Amino acid sequence: MARGGGPGGFDVNALMKQAQQMQAQMLEAQEKLKDETVEGSAGGGMVKVTVGGDLTLREIVIDPEAVDPEDVELLQEMVQAAVNEGLRAAQELAGSKMGDVTGGLGGGLGGMLGA
Repeated sequence: MARGGGPGGFDVNALMKQAQQMQAQMLEAQEKLKDETVEGSAGGGMVKVTVGGDLTLREIVIDPEAVDPEDVELLQEMVQAAVNEGLRAAQELAGSKMGDVTGGLGGGLGGMLGA
């Protein structure tokens, strides 16, 4: 049996190397996400938020027309809706970027599992 080889010619060392490369790529992708932003809005754009790819709330912009002292609850709901929309968009962005990195592993495992 070859060094590092397993049953059926499976090379554990090659798998470990691939996992280390993927980990490095994931860390790089996570760092890049910190520089990317997405937006969310509510109330027809009266409340807008900017969320970082690392899921941090970066900015909230509230149109003065949205501020009604008689209806603070509506403003609160708009802020909550905008933040949730921004967070969903940031999660989709992160999932897309991480999927680019991990996409190669799925095919490799599929081949192994079928062997």
